[in-house]
Amino acid sequence: MTFLSLGRREFLQAALASGASCVAAGATAAEPGEGLKEPIHRVAKANNPPVPQTVTVEKHPLDPALDMAREALARIQNDIVDYTCRITKRETINGVLGPQEQMDAKVRNRKVKNGKIVTPLSVYMKFVFPRNIEGREVVWVEGENNNKLRAHEGGVKGRFLPSVWLDPDGAMAMNGQLHPIYDIGIENLVAKLIERGEKEKKFGAANECEVNFIPGARIKLGQNVAVCTVIEVLHPIQRPHFEFYKAQIFIDNQLKVPVRYAAYLWPTANGQLPLIEEYTYTNVELNVGLQKDDFDSNNKNYNF
Repeated sequence: MTFLSLGRREFLQAALASGASCVAAGATAAEPGEGLKEPIHRVAKANNPPVPQTVTVEKHPLDPALDMAREALARIQNDIVDYTCRITKRETINGVLGPQEQMDAKVRNRKVKNGKIVTPLSVYMKFVFPRNIEGREVVWVEGENNNKLRAHEGGVKGRFLPSVWLDPDGAMAMNGQLHPIYDIGIENLVAKLIERGEKEKKFGAANECEVNFIPGARIKLGQNVAVCTVIEVLHPIQRPHFEFYKAQIFIDNQLKVPVRYAAYLWPTANGQLPLIEEYTYTNVELNVGLQKDDFDSNNKNYNF
């Protein structure tokens, strides 16, 4: 039951192209002096080493975007311990675009030392919209409680149904969701962008991928406004290995991390761009000092 991931989104696509050039040279010269009748040809000896070939590797349109993503990932891993935010999401599941949902979230990033997880990825979410699921809560800590999440329903159902422990990949947890809870978070988003980008570069279709950088985009929620740079990726030609026509990633200029991702299918006959999925992080507060109790379903401030 999670809400920000590229997961199965084959986000980026392209390839390296190379060319080689060979240089062969000969020279002609004449000795100075009177009575010169014909030129003397200088011929390279047969045992001379061959002229080395030069190989030119073309930069792929995705390379600047991947560079930006790597910088963002390094910042997240080095500088960001935890954060709180409002997540707004909308997804198309089985061909049906679902309603917009909003939840307030607490996330503590995974930290690894000497190859071991010293701080597990931890997530708490409380739904605030729409009304029929308002009050739903979900909490999950990587590797704890048999790796199960705990959830209780919101809305009218929440008054009668008990809290339950669920397999994150199980049918109940995944009901109405495209991605499992362990894919949540801005760190996972950036890591998957890089992974998919490198994978798609191997397809070898650099001319079928367009990348644009759009400065000055704004994301607004209430009185809060985030000014962002948008990385827009387009696949003008529909291919089986492309899963979207257009994808946009919004990088917050102040926080230096992605705060929105949206992907669309190819235009319909009437010019519409069907939405695949969109996730927006607003009211982001970094390094707020979240504690173990923030991810404990027995927290007295929660309603499990």
